[in-house]
Amino acid sequence: MSRQIAVRLPDEIVEYLDQAVGEGRESSRASLITRALERERRREIALRDVRILTDRFRQADDLDELASFGASIPSDLA
Repeated sequence: MSRQIAVRLPDEIVEYLDQAVGEGRESSRASLITRALERERRREIALRDVRILTDRFRQADDLDELASFGASIPSDLA
């Protein structure tokens, strides 16, 4: 199920959306916006997981290196 919402976007963002659709890189404005929001949602979930690992395993154990590695990953995940 999906719902329709109205949002205001800066002109340059709408131009980008229209260009992506016009060039055939996306099927619609909505598909590009949905993909971008899903990416942001996954990024936030990944950052939350890194914070949980970092907070939970502060003392020396087998996951210290994993938590440090996860914390060093850029926040703009693809």
